[in-house]
Amino acid sequence: MSWIITGSFAQPDEPEALDYIAAVEAADGQALEDGVKFAYNSFIKGCKADGIWDAIKASCILAGARTLNGALVPLVGTAPTNYNFVSGDYNRETGLKGNGSTKYLDSNRNNNDDPQDSNHNAVYATDRGTTAGMRIIGGNTVTYGTGDNVIGSVANSVFVRQRNSGGNTGLGIATNNSLLGASRSASASYIARISNTSTSISQSSQSPSSADVRIFGGGSGGEALEAPFDGRLSFYSIGESLDLALLDTRVTTLMSDLAAAIP
Repeated sequence: MSWIITGSFAQPDEPEALDYIAAVEAADGQALEDGVKFAYNSFIKGCKADGIWDAIKASCILAGARTLNGALVPLVGTAPTNYNFVSGDYNRETGLKGNGSTKYLDSNRNNNDDPQDSNHNAVYATDRGTTAGMRIIGGNTVTYGTGDNVIGSVANSVFVRQRNSGGNTGLGIATNNSLLGASRSASASYIARISNTSTSISQSSQSPSSADVRIFGGGSGGEALEAPFDGRLSFYSIGESLDLALLDTRVTTLMSDLAAAIP
């Protein structure tokens, strides 16, 4: 599909991008810059070309929009429920900043909405936070039971669980401005990715826990908020299994394009 040229600017041509841009502009109460719209359109087009778009079932681009309300418009799926974030927590280039205590998003997508052996959780962290023992994204109970999903940090090392209980799998220290993700497409193992590096982890899957996936914290539903994240995120995605390296490239390019487009 080619770009539509109007005047001196290329205009979005992906139907999903057109719908998303219209919804963000309505939430913002004003138009977006052409470069921001171009970045959104290019991201969706690229994900389609890579064959990963349909696997994304719940997602927000927490950057680019002019307001917090615009940033919480869902790219795909249901809008998240905002707990305690305010306009001052949002930056158009770097995303949404947690406070390590009371602020989080409920994605309103249940951990068990995706198949046991086809699932991913991913975020783009522009600030990986300062405190050990934080939960960045996950569908889990406070006790981290059978079939939980978690991406978090302990002693400054990123750890993951993907449809399993048992011990944490540590992956080293993440850098700022990197994708943190886990994707399972098989019963015996899954792929985790941080700081442009993918790692295969041998861990058998379990039936997924029934818990809404939270961003910026652990626990779910009636469970208390556990180990909330004090870093900054500019993107999250939840859904079926996908190639995390391809998603990483697309999200990194999106953030670069947005930074270039925002005055």
